[in-house]
Amino acid sequence: QVQLVESGGGLVQAGGSLRLSCVASGRTFGYYAMGWFRQAPGKEREFVATCNWSGGNTNYADSVKGRFTISRDNVENTVYLQMNSLKPKDTAVYFCATNMRSMGSAIDQEYRYWGQGTQVTVSS
Repeated sequence: QVQLVESGGGLVQAGGSLRLSCVASGRTFGYYAMGWFRQAPGKEREFVATCNWSGGNTNYADSVKGRFTISRDNVENTVYLQMNSLKPKDTAVYFCATNMRSMGSAIDQEYRYWGQGTQVTVSS
């Protein structure tokens, strides 16, 4: 069993930055890939970013490439999402998840454990 708890969301003006954190329980965190997804009101959940077990291999949605950075600290059992140059269309609930595999994926159905989500609101 893995428990994931996100934090760091909030209200920010367009062009601003936020850093989301996701703390995982369990000693095996460092073996598994992690992903960030988001869901805006009335829309389906979408892929944002993923990293492999070490953080050395990352992948991003085109909509956030160059603005968002995923990273992890396997000592602290934490994965981060640094979000810069935020836009109103980035407004959503952001979720972290793990697929319990060494390599990440952009397919949300492959992720087994999910956090409760943290709200990010970007005002224009």
